Amino acid sequence: MKKQIQEFGPGASLVFGGSGGIGMAIAVRIAQGGSDVAITYKSQKEKAQAAAEQIAQLGVKCTIHQVDIAKREQIDAALKGAIAAHGRLHSVVVAAGSDIKQPFLADVTDEQWDEVINGDLNGFFRIVKGIIPHFRANDGGSLVHISSAGLGRTPPKDVLSVAPKAANEALVKYVAKEEGVHGIRANSVAVGVIETGIFKRLEAEGVFDDNWKQAVLGMLPIKHFGQPEDIAEAAAFFASNRSRYVTGQLLFVDGGYAV
Repeated sequence: MKKQIQEFGPGASLVFGGSGGIGMAIAVRIAQGGSDVAITYKSQKEKAQAAAEQIAQLGVKCTIHQVDIAKREQIDAALKGAIAAHGRLHSVVVAAGSDIKQPFLADVTDEQWDEVINGDLNGFFRIVKGIIPHFRANDGGSLVHISSAGLGRTPPKDVLSVAPKAANEALVKYVAKEEGVHGIRANSVAVGVIETGIFKRLEAEGVFDDNWKQAVLGMLPIKHFGQPEDIAEAAAFFASNRSRYVTGQLLFVDGGYAV
């Protein structure tokens, strides 16, 4: 009889942004696969603690770690703390990011640009640099980047989200190309309109009004917006042993937006 592949290897998955909507769904899905989890939060400690308690009810260990991904020392501390708590990290999922605004490119301020570059791009680079030595020393691992469907079909007024993620995609491919020999894989999930997080904030502010939603739905082959669990399934696949022969890929989970 063929031996069944264990979904996750020994150790834990570190989910940056694991206290947020998409990040928490990812952490929960990985925990449902029997893996311990470490999640990060920026400022809402109570929310992270509540998420950790929910995840612990699945019978796994969950730790929380405070991180502002624009700050190198906090990234390093989170990586060291998660490794100290769990011994080994079999995967790192980067679902944290800046609180993205929606200006046209011509209206982007230096401050807005610097914020997303310092956080979304430089932060991702530092996470990558920080985790590679651990993965190399522990029989490999999986890096999962939560990206944007805007890479497949340019959405107006979304440059602050899409531009740094385009650079991150280059980093993902370099990890896949250069680190595969060490058993390290890297893949991305390109996120469409998901009913959580920034979408809910912009909906409440009236930026995503009924006209906007109907216009976007009109472009989608699948006529509804996504849920955090849709992204979680894709991210968990890349984090798991089920994708052990997959690297350097960008999977669009966007209802067909980029088709």
